[in-house]
Amino acid sequence: MLKFIVPCILLMVSVNSWWSIQCSLFILTFLFGFYIFHEFNVYLLSWCFMVDSLSSILILLSFWILALVVSASMKVLKDNNFPSSFLITNLFLLLFLLLTFGAADYLLFYISFEASLIPTLILILGWGYQPERIQAGIYMLFYTLFASLPLLLSLIVLYYSSGTLILNLVDSVSNYFFLDGCWYIITVFAFIVKLPMFLFHLWLPKAHVEAPVAGSMILAGVLLKLGGYGLIRVLPLFGEASKMFSWFWISISLVGSVIVSCMCLRQVDIKALIAYSSVAHMALVLCGLMTFGVWGISGAIVVMIGHGLCSSGLFCLANMVYERIGSRSLLISKGLINFMPTMALWWFLLSAGNMAAPPTLNLLGEISLIISIVSWSNVSMIFIALLSFFSAAYTLYLFSLSQHGKYYNAIFSCCSGKVREYLILMLHWFPLNLMIMKSSVMFIF
Repeated sequence: MLKFIVPCILLMVSVNSWWSIQCSLFILTFLFGFYIFHEFNVYLLSWCFMVDSLSSILILLSFWILALVVSASMKVLKDNNFPSSFLITNLFLLLFLLLTFGAADYLLFYISFEASLIPTLILILGWGYQPERIQAGIYMLFYTLFASLPLLLSLIVLYYSSGTLILNLVDSVSNYFFLDGCWYIITVFAFIVKLPMFLFHLWLPKAHVEAPVAGSMILAGVLLKLGGYGLIRVLPLFGEASKMFSWFWISISLVGSVIVSCMCLRQVDIKALIAYSSVAHMALVLCGLMTFGVWGISGAIVVMIGHGLCSSGLFCLANMVYERIGSRSLLISKGLINFMPTMALWWFLLSAGNMAAPPTLNLLGEISLIISIVSWSNVSMIFIALLSFFSAAYTLYLFSLSQHGKYYNAIFSCCSGKVREYLILMLHWFPLNLMIMKSSVMFIF
């Protein structure tokens, strides 16, 4: 694992060269990709690091999204808006993500999990657009910290009862004094907020709207997956309590996802709409994880990967519109197909991925999740049907309102797109549709 952590640290020395950082991140992505295609369950094992089939695909996603983030943020270099500090912040974030997904110890996982919040906050406060970014940063900081501090207490008690915090050596806590449900809730709550679950999701739309394109892409692409990854690691420790409370989380998530989908239909801010759709997708992931079945967990992993690529690409598209028009409002950025015709194709392809159309990864994951949730309870079919309908409805609303109609009179000229932008969008869309042919990599877990 050190062979990938050390290059990330060494790249911080050459932050004066934007192109070398960009190329190095793509090279590291492909090098790490060679380590995935084998039959070993655990590999790259060392004193405090471990990579298995779950963390490997998330580390690969982290490398890929960070490489695309640097490519999409050329405006920072063009405007000379502290490009070196921007690159260092992103590389620190990548380092903390590698430590989080590769940690073999719960304490190292907790420290890295919390540390990833700092570079994200710096990105929002330093390179955000509006003055409201301070409020959005405080929202995100306090929501996450308030939920995460009880997790540290829980880990201390877990170490006292088990004698170790190594990932696969910790005994199930039902044998000790963790029987009370409050210990289960304070442990799981940190990841529920990070996911985020409905009722604890208010920080996410604010953070997305005020963040620069880099912050939005990283938040949607990787940071939301920390919550799902943490739940997969922690839930097996609480056998009885997990089964006892599963109805609670699934009920809130199913009802909340329908409510959030209805909220998407009345959004006029492109980034806010994409952010709320992320909450609806992550609610489905939480339901799959709480059913404790192979279909549920595998489907949740596939949806996390598919959503990371698709949502990141949509935020990238929203930023391209913002750079040209100066507004993210759907009331102003209408009729884009008239003066950005080639970009309309990418809007269509990524919108199709967002509504889980074939042959995207989202379709495979959502089929697995629907099977697991419906087998858990037949009543959930009502909410699943509503969620699927509204998911298609708000995606079509986003596409049709942004692409069709009479465009704003103040727009007199616009560049349809640059080769760099088409390349970034293709690198989002291509793995999203190609990886369904090798979906066994994500179904190993």
